[in-house]
Amino acid sequence: MKFICLGYMEERKWHEMPERDRTTLMEKCCAYDDELRQGGHFMGGEALQSVRNAATLQYHNGQVAVTDGPYAETKEQLGGFLVLEARDLNHAIQLMSKHPGARFGSFEIRPVDENQCVSDKV
Repeated sequence: MKFICLGYMEERKWHEMPERDRTTLMEKCCAYDDELRQGGHFMGGEALQSVRNAATLQYHNGQVAVTDGPYAETKEQLGGFLVLEARDLNHAIQLMSKHPGARFGSFEIRPVDENQCVSDKV
């Protein structure tokens, strides 16, 4: 069963961390991703650039409106995502609870709805 794991973090805290601490955390995250990959659980994922580089599209009054940055002002921002293969939600939680990124932010773990259209079927 596939799960999308959305990693949230406070960008302000990230930028306030000493560079060596950020490097160490990223090395630990990448090492754990490698463990997941070796176990057949890591299906893909990416870190995202700052929300300052984002744009949000919304449909208003018959037109697409573009807003710089995220739509909602929140304390935490989406920092990256991971596609995980696990037996069930409890297994996905067990796997992601060991991810070093969980100590810095939070993960939202959601099952993929495989009954909806899929990009490779288009």
